[in-house]
Amino acid sequence: MSTYSRLPVTFERGEGAWLWDTRGNKYLDALSGIAVCGLGHAHPAVSAALCEQAGRLIHTSNLYGVALQERLADALTEVAGMDRVFFCNSGAESVEAAIKLARLYGHQRQIAQPAIIVAEKSFHGRTMATLSATGNRKVQAGFEPLVQGFIRVPYNDVEALHAVARNSPQVVAVLVEPIQGEGGINIPADDYLQHIRELCDRHGWLMMLDEIQTGMGRTGRWFAYQHHALYPDVIAVAKGLANGVPIGACLARGAAADVYQPGNHGSTFGGNPLACSAALAVVSTMRTERLTERAASLGQRLLDGLRATLAGCELVADVRGRGLMLGIELTRPSTHLPAIGLERGILFSVQSEKVIRLLPPLIISDAEADEIVSRIGALVREEAARAA
Repeated sequence: MSTYSRLPVTFERGEGAWLWDTRGNKYLDALSGIAVCGLGHAHPAVSAALCEQAGRLIHTSNLYGVALQERLADALTEVAGMDRVFFCNSGAESVEAAIKLARLYGHQRQIAQPAIIVAEKSFHGRTMATLSATGNRKVQAGFEPLVQGFIRVPYNDVEALHAVARNSPQVVAVLVEPIQGEGGINIPADDYLQHIRELCDRHGWLMMLDEIQTGMGRTGRWFAYQHHALYPDVIAVAKGLANGVPIGACLARGAAADVYQPGNHGSTFGGNPLACSAALAVVSTMRTERLTERAASLGQRLLDGLRATLAGCELVADVRGRGLMLGIELTRPSTHLPAIGLERGILFSVQSEKVIRLLPPLIISDAEADEIVSRIGALVREEAARAA
C-alpha cells in the first residue's frame, strides 16, 4: 500500500555509519533508521547474537518462560531504575501499553472516565489510541472518530498543566516526550519534567514518558529523564533497543508496576528470544563501549561544529540538541532538503517542515561527526545562497 513517500534509493548493505545503495553509491547515515541503529549497521555483536540465537530458538510464546526475556528485563530495569517490563514489537505498541495501563490504573481508583494529559506537537504512534494521543492534526486527519480520553496542552507549559489539574478530576496520567522528536527537536525548560513529577505526586497521577526516540543512550544518558533528578512511573521504549530488530518495551515502577495482571494485555511476538538476544547485545555493547558518554561528547562536538559553521547564516533560526539528537531550525519550509542530501551522499530528515533532524549512530568517529558538520553546513549555506 502507498503509505510512504519514499526517496529514490534502495540500500543493499551497511557498515557502521555508512550505507551502500544497489548501484554502489556510498552514503553517510546521519539518521540511523530514525534513531534505531544506535550501534550503526551490521554491528558484529548484534549480528553474532542473532545468528547464534536463530540457530538455537526463535519463538515459543509468552505462555511459557523466556529466559532471554527475563535477562533483558533485568538489564533494562537496572539501567532505567524501574521495576517491571512488558515486551512488545514497536514504539506504538509500547505507548499503547502505557495508555491502557493508565486507564486501568484509573478504573482501579474508581474513576469511570479516566483521562490522560498529552502535549501539542507530540508524536506517539499510528495505532488508533496513539495517534489520538498525538498532537499533530496531520497524523489524525481522516481517521475520526478518535479515541477519547486525552486532554491536550501546549508542550513546555506548566501553567496549562495546573489549569487542567484545577478543572479535570478525571485525569489519571500525564504522557509526554522528554524531548519532542517528530515535533522538531523541541527541548523543554530544565524544570519542566520536575514540575510534571510534582503535579503527578500531588494528584496521584502517573508520570509517563515516551522515550521511544530519546531512550537507549540517544541524549547522552540511558534515558532522557536521567538528565533530571526524578523517576517517572512509566516509560515507553523501542527504536534503539535492538538496533533494528523489532522490539518495544513498557517499563513501570512503584504502583504502576502492579497495575497489569494476567489477561489484561499481551503480545504474540513481544520479547521473543531472537529480539531479546539482539537487545541484550545492544545493552552489553553500550555498557562495554560506554556509548552513552560517547553520545554526550559527540553530540556536543556536533552542536558546537554546526553552530560555528552556520553562524551568521540567515536561513538558520536555531541550532539545538542534546546528545546525538540535534535539530537545525530554518526560517522557511525545507522539506525538499533530504532529497538534495541524498544526492550529496548524506541521510537526514526534516521535521515540522523546517527543522533538519540529525540522529546519527552512537558509534560514529570524531572524523565522521566532523564530516556530518561539513556536509550539512555546506548544504544549508548553498540553500541559503539559492534563496538570496
